Amino acid sequence: MQRLGCQFHWTNNNYESFEHYLQSLTRGKRKNINQERRRVKDANVQIEILDGHQANEQHWATFHRYYESTFMKLGGYATLSQSFFEEVGRTLPDNIMLVMAKHDNDYIASALSFRGKQTLYGRHWGCEKEINSLHFECCYYQGIDYCIKNGLQKFEPGAQGEHKITRGFLPTPTHSMHWIADPQFRQAINEFLTRETIGMKHYINQLQEHSPFKKLS
Repeated sequence: MQRLGCQFHWTNNNYESFEHYLQSLTRGKRKNINQERRRVKDANVQIEILDGHQANEQHWATFHRYYESTFMKLGGYATLSQSFFEEVGRTLPDNIMLVMAKHDNDYIASALSFRGKQTLYGRHWGCEKEINSLHFECCYYQGIDYCIKNGLQKFEPGAQGEHKITRGFLPTPTHSMHWIADPQFRQAINEFLTRETIGMKHYINQLQEHSPFKKLS
C-alpha cells in the first residue's frame, strides 16, 4: 500500500548567489528574510561551516550536547551517540555540512546536514542560547547558501514545518510503501489511506497557493 505525504523542499534554479535567489521572491518575503538574517548579524553571531575534515572532537562534543538538548526539550530520546557522529565525520568527511554558531567566543548553536551528489539532507539542530532568527539562519539560510555555492540542486531540511514555505521551501509530495500481514488490519489501513490521500492532495494544492516566489508573467 502506498502512502502519500508532504515535505517542504528547496530547489536551486541556477542561482548565482543568495542575493540572486532572494530576487526570485516577492518583495515582502525577501524583506522578511533580510530582516531575519540581519537580526543574527546584529547580535554579533559568527557562523562557521565545517566538513568532516575540519570538525574536531570539540565540535562534535558541542554539537552532540545541543542534539541531546533538543530531544530533552521536546520530550524525546536522543538515540545517537557522540562517537556515532565522530565516526560519520571520519568516514564520510566530504558528506558533512556542520553549522556552528558562535557568540562572545563561545559556541551557542549548531545544525548538521548531509550532502549527497545533488541534494543536501537536513538536519539535526540544537542550541543553548536563544537568539532571534538564529534557528532560521542555521537550519535554512546557511543550507540554501551552501547549495548555491556548491552547485547542489535541492535542499530537503526534514519533515513538517509550514513556516518553511515563506523561506522558499515548497510543498513536495513524498511516498512510502507499506505491507501489513493481517488481512483485517490491512483492509482498515487501506481504507484510511484512500481517504488520507484525497485530503493530502487537497492540502498540497492549497499550500502551493502560498508560494513566496514571484508570479511569472
